[in-house]
Amino acid sequence: MKLGLGLYRHMLTPENFRFAKQAGATHVVAHYTDYFNGGALNSREDQPTGSQQGWGLAGDPNQVWSFEELDALRKAVEAEGLVLEALENFDPAHWHDILLDGPKKAEQMENVKTLIRNVGRAGIPVFGYNFSLAGVAGRTKGPYARGGAESVGMEGPEDTPMPNGMVWNMIYDPDAPEGNVPAATHEELWQRLEYFLEEILPVAEESGVKMAAHPDDPPCEYVRGQPRLVYQPHLYQKLLDLKPNAANTLEFCIGSLAEMTEGDIYESVQQYSAQKKIAYVHFRNVRGKVPNYKETFIDEGDVDMVKVLQILKRNQYEGVLIPDHTPQMSCEAPWHAGMAYALGYLKAAIRLLEAE
Repeated sequence: MKLGLGLYRHMLTPENFRFAKQAGATHVVAHYTDYFNGGALNSREDQPTGSQQGWGLAGDPNQVWSFEELDALRKAVEAEGLVLEALENFDPAHWHDILLDGPKKAEQMENVKTLIRNVGRAGIPVFGYNFSLAGVAGRTKGPYARGGAESVGMEGPEDTPMPNGMVWNMIYDPDAPEGNVPAATHEELWQRLEYFLEEILPVAEESGVKMAAHPDDPPCEYVRGQPRLVYQPHLYQKLLDLKPNAANTLEFCIGSLAEMTEGDIYESVQQYSAQKKIAYVHFRNVRGKVPNYKETFIDEGDVDMVKVLQILKRNQYEGVLIPDHTPQMSCEAPWHAGMAYALGYLKAAIRLLEAE
């Protein structure tokens, strides 16, 4: 198992690459979408939470990430002695009509294919994605973790309808007419996913890129009146079985799976790691279930994280683990301190398992 660090777009700097290296990481997962674009309520020093108006503005719909910029990013990561393992998440500007089954979905699908070809050509082996209409919405912030450390959670359902021009909790059309996005059904959402996988998986396989699906976060059956795709552990299997392909893999989020109201987290880790379908792992701990849960420090939640590592080791998982979120610590560098704590815990636990 390898240790990695996830970095938001504005954090993709030599200084943060060196921080990752100093904290024991060997790999980087890069978020190339700018979740903080125009989002005044989002602190750039923590994960985005936003408001009912979302995280912020989506990017340029006419500017798909080029091979040249992705290749430059990989080289910048490698210059600090690290490996760029994955990009995480499409910009909603590039695929909003794929998610919404809108009139531009075929055009956007061709752009997304170009993007995946660029990712493969740049030597980046994994692309993580979250096929969701409402996205990561409905979370709150508070002193939820040990010692009053600020973290995120959920304190009840998020039923506010999603306004026109929004998808994936970001605004892709600021000039959209007033009103709300019509509610889809679960069946329609799965049909949209099937179209996406049918189109993208052959391109990804040919390009040497694994498409890694994130479960819903938060994993409620509905958020903002829109259906969710993978809100229970067994639905991950439905996604894999929908289009069997070597490129159809999982961005396996321990926290999101633990928040689900059904299933057993350790059985889920066993089931999917035994299939060799986990591309990389989001390694964080939580307390509670949706719609009421809190994110915790890695060693204080409901999940025995060492037990998770033992299952992964038993099934010979050799991929990357990253602490995707962590509580903010009370110091001058809250995000960095929280991540250093999580990385240190993970590195020590992996070292102990390797010594057994």
